[in-house]
Amino acid sequence: MPITESDIRKIAQLAHLEITEEELRAYTPQIAEIVTYVEQLNALDTSAVEPSTGGLTPEGERTTADRADEAQPSLGQELALDQAPDPASGHFRVPKVL
Repeated sequence: MPITESDIRKIAQLAHLEITEEELRAYTPQIAEIVTYVEQLNALDTSAVEPSTGGLTPEGERTTADRADEAQPSLGQELALDQAPDPASGHFRVPKVL
């Protein structure tokens, strides 16, 4: 599915970005190229690639994962907001960043 100017407008809207017609014309082919490249990566056979188990130490040695990758119950809204300095209507309230 090709990327269209309509797609770029929607992305800009979702990101709360103002975009000019000139920027729209410039970004559409650039983003289309990026998506095409990522689609090429999806076609690679990675079945023989060992999954990553963690990070690397400063010496370059592999580390193991700290915990099993298993679904866990979520913290829950009430508990998450319990220690928040200024919760509002079930959300974290944060200062505006302009």
